[in-house]
Amino acid sequence: MTLDPAVAAVRNAVRPVLAPTGRDGSAGAAGPAVVAVACSGGADSLALLAATVFVAHRARDATGTRVVGVTVDHGLQDGSDEHAARVVEQMAALGVDETVAARVRVEADGHGVEAAAREARYAVLGQVATHFSAERVLLGHTLDDQAETVLLGLARGSGGRSIAGMRRAFDPFARPLLDVSRAQTEAACSAEGIAWWTDPHNADPRFLRSRVRHAVLPVLEAELNPQVRRTLARTADQLQADLAALDHYADALELAAVTGEGLGVAVDAAALAAEPGAVADRVLRRAAVRAGALDADLFATHVQALRHLMEAAPHGEAQLPGHLTSYVTGAPAGRRLRFRRTDPV
Repeated sequence: MTLDPAVAAVRNAVRPVLAPTGRDGSAGAAGPAVVAVACSGGADSLALLAATVFVAHRARDATGTRVVGVTVDHGLQDGSDEHAARVVEQMAALGVDETVAARVRVEADGHGVEAAAREARYAVLGQVATHFSAERVLLGHTLDDQAETVLLGLARGSGGRSIAGMRRAFDPFARPLLDVSRAQTEAACSAEGIAWWTDPHNADPRFLRSRVRHAVLPVLEAELNPQVRRTLARTADQLQADLAALDHYADALELAAVTGEGLGVAVDAAALAAEPGAVADRVLRRAAVRAGALDADLFATHVQALRHLMEAAPHGEAQLPGHLTSYVTGAPAGRRLRFRRTDPV
């Protein structure tokens, strides 16, 4: 029987990500390796889960890999608890070794519901990874998701990091499907007889990503390049390599220029003065996040304001997301950028 090309594409994407989690099959106190898969019940995550179960269990004699399926109920839609229960049943039917369903409370607290839901989801997935000693937590983001992320980053004008899109891996998370299209995951589910759920938020024009998906990208495909999703995703990969090199230099500079944590963070202006802007700006951004600024809402304009304070406005202030104010202390030779909570209005 010929294997469906879409099923093969998803399985081939999963194999290299699972390989590092393997064991040599010998008995020992460490026990078998564990991989967790985040599953919403959509085509992308179900295709990923089915492929992971197939690859992990097919190689179980050699690797001992166990698969934990995880679904997170954000409580944002009516009947979400019932949907989560159905996903648990579906994950079990697909052959996972264990299922987990978690309910999270989403509190926007000054930033968007989407960002708040994402933060809550990653937090609980990290807890699951710790509980099960999972070496990998697999996420079902596809090439289409990557293209949308790049366009959103361009629209925000928040610098190379946002244009570079989603990282393929950041401990313990991995995104095996960034070279696989949404059409392929749906085709893989159809070929394997897996029914998937379509999140109504994905078609809701109130959400920016939905407008990018259903209005912006189709126009770009029709008027600019029918392969624009793939080219945007390829651009993200190229930028990730460049950013990794810049981050390497920023690591060393951060050690030399930034001290303290939380509101005690201080940045040495003299240590940054002679450095290239691309590296210095990274250090300023990291310092702001260390002090308590909201990472997801910290844009290029905020970092430019920090640099202006350091270089030309020693008596000014800059307001940062997360109810944080930055200011400068000290004489020119010993100038420091510091942070405090924004005074209530």
